[in-house]
Amino acid sequence: RPACQGRARLFGRTQEGPADLLAMSTGLRKSSSLPGIMMLGSSMPNVNGNFARKPSLTFRLGHGPVDLMPGPQATPEMMQIAEKLRSPGWRQMEASQRSRPQSSSKLTDVVPKNMVHPRVAPAWLKHDKQVLRFYGFYQEHVSERPDENCRYRQVSFMYYMEDGTLAATEPKVENSGIPQGQFLKRHRVPRSDGQGFIGPDDFRCGSEISLYGRTYHISGCDRFTRWFFEQNGIDIGEDEPCVEDRWQANYKFQKTAERGGLPFSQQAMDAKLLTKYQVGQPPADKKFTQFLLNDKKVLRFKAYWDDPTPYGARIYFVVHYYLADNTIEINEAHARNSGRDAYPVFFKRGPLTKKLQINAYPGMLSSDGGLYLPEDLQVGQAISVWGRQVVLYDCDDFTQNFYMEYMGFDQKASSLDVSERPLRHVKLKPPPHNGIGTEEDSLINCQMVQPKPHKPDVAKLMAYSGENLRFEAKMVNGEPEDECRRFVIAFFPDTDRMAVYELQQRNSGHMAGKFREKARIKNPDTGKYFELRDLQIGKTVNVCAQPLQIVRADEHCLQFLEAHGDEFPWADPRACARRLIPISNEPELQDEAGIDPDTLKQLAAESGVDLVDHEVVTLLRAFGMDAPDGPVVCGPRVLEAM
Repeated sequence: RPACQGRARLFGRTQEGPADLLAMSTGLRKSSSLPGIMMLGSSMPNVNGNFARKPSLTFRLGHGPVDLMPGPQATPEMMQIAEKLRSPGWRQMEASQRSRPQSSSKLTDVVPKNMVHPRVAPAWLKHDKQVLRFYGFYQEHVSERPDENCRYRQVSFMYYMEDGTLAATEPKVENSGIPQGQFLKRHRVPRSDGQGFIGPDDFRCGSEISLYGRTYHISGCDRFTRWFFEQNGIDIGEDEPCVEDRWQANYKFQKTAERGGLPFSQQAMDAKLLTKYQVGQPPADKKFTQFLLNDKKVLRFKAYWDDPTPYGARIYFVVHYYLADNTIEINEAHARNSGRDAYPVFFKRGPLTKKLQINAYPGMLSSDGGLYLPEDLQVGQAISVWGRQVVLYDCDDFTQNFYMEYMGFDQKASSLDVSERPLRHVKLKPPPHNGIGTEEDSLINCQMVQPKPHKPDVAKLMAYSGENLRFEAKMVNGEPEDECRRFVIAFFPDTDRMAVYELQQRNSGHMAGKFREKARIKNPDTGKYFELRDLQIGKTVNVCAQPLQIVRADEHCLQFLEAHGDEFPWADPRACARRLIPISNEPELQDEAGIDPDTLKQLAAESGVDLVDHEVVTLLRAFGMDAPDGPVVCGPRVLEAM
């Protein structure tokens, strides 16, 4: 029965109350740190039937929200820590405020004396495991031998920088019969002159060094040694090729012969050929052997030929030399839209002779010599192709490597630059103007099939429309009957056109009216059209082959020029005053009574300042005053304007 009660208790069929069930579930429950899925089957079911979650927040009238599950109250220390955490650099601030206690321990208490790295490292520590290796040889006399009278023995020197010792070894040669290996034990070797010991400065490539009465020739060094000397700014010299004596040359020759690396002699080849004839085996063909060894090996050159015939041009080729049978093929390298025929073959593949030889009749024997071979094709030189000189100017990479490997010749070094110069199109000048219409209209007719009217300067039309600047001039051609003639030169700045009208003079014999119609007139002195800056008081201009000297201008013209003083400096009072700086110390210019315009012009000419009449008029208008003898220039006012 107790066993039955235990089995019934295990399957939940006992009559215990809720309290007993709760105690049993508490004993079977696992740790709360485990996931909830691990508690399935180990916790008792809810027998009350209430699955609602307990609220943690409620509301009270007059109080507001109330937390039913309040946490622990914040202490002042917690508030202080939370305030520090608000600053991003709280760790640095906290570390700076803390004071570290001074340690009474010393460096020697932590690190042993034999492990402390010194401030100035000694040589045995600084150059630990650094060895300078040099290669050299010395000549040894050999007596009573017919095949050699001396031999060169190779030696390797190892200089240990940690203690300044030197060791030398001789590499072992197979079947040399000479005891080889360690040649000089490691120790400090004294110099031959007794001044100290051998050091790195005694070794240079190409120099000689004496050790214990024997002279060695230094021929090279390893990469670390060369790098070490370069880092210290020392030139160690270039490596020299290894020297071979007669015995070494014969030894290499014997080893090569034993391995079958030497070609057969002519006697051996004849003997083999005779043996093949005796046994009935067909002999090997040289051409067939050449084909087997050099099949699909082609030398490729780039060439050109300057056609000397009428209307001939430069023609570019691609030359193929087939090493399999010593034949040459030449194809034309047509450019795009060259206008030549589509077939490129210039010389069909076949043997190419250096000289033209034609047999008198078919079947006639001819010599095999005179064919072009690989050594005859060099970049920068020409080959004769049936009377045509074809120049080789470049080759491909395979051809370059072939010549470097088998002939030791650099083809790229002789490459020619065959790039054509860019065409320079000469632009024809327009024909001269025939006088009909304007020059701009005639020029547009030469530039366009359907000419368009000339576009005027709209900005000048808008700014200077209606402006008419007038100057009075007289004719100075030296004829007495033309001295009394007066003209008005009208300049229109909106279109840069100019017109000349003659004034009526009594008993002059000339009618008043239009002397030159309104148009753009060329200045014969400059070859360009007249501009406003070409018209000044006192200047002579040529219009219709007649010299006209400008004597004055109207008020509107003078005001217009003074308003644009930056373009016309002879109408700017300050610019004209600054030109008189060389004569500023003259007493006439400092006189308050003024100075006569002619005297002012004469003083300026004596000082090297050539004043034009328009500048004198500008000074009179800006700094002039009345005088009994006429208007004068006030000198003090001119000095103030400087």
